[in-house]
Amino acid sequence: MNDFHVGQKVVCIDDKFKNVSIDQIIRKGQIYTVRWVGMYQHYVDGEFVGIKVEEIHRGNDDGPEGYGAADMPYRASRFRPLVKDKIGELRKLLTPKPDDGDEPAKKTPVKKKENV
Repeated sequence: MNDFHVGQKVVCIDDKFKNVSIDQIIRKGQIYTVRWVGMYQHYVDGEFVGIKVEEIHRGNDDGPEGYGAADMPYRASRFRPLVKDKIGELRKLLTPKPDDGDEPAKKTPVKKKENV
């Protein structure tokens, strides 16, 4: 399933490449921005959903272990969409906002102590 779109923030969840000694540049835990997403056909790795990220332009894959591909995408399965901190957003709603000067600060009514 393709959960990615151009401009989306994603986080790398897998930066290990079997049988490849050349650094593939992505780092687990790092956040990237999708610049391309689509099906990609590789004659060794087969067909897969791939993404290219703004932060990395891979150039030509023509090193000793390369296959001659230009700016080859990474498998989309190496990434997941970045999820906002939902709990943090809720905490912001509960935190009082500083007085911005537009309207006078309202005092919270306090119940007076009753002597009985």
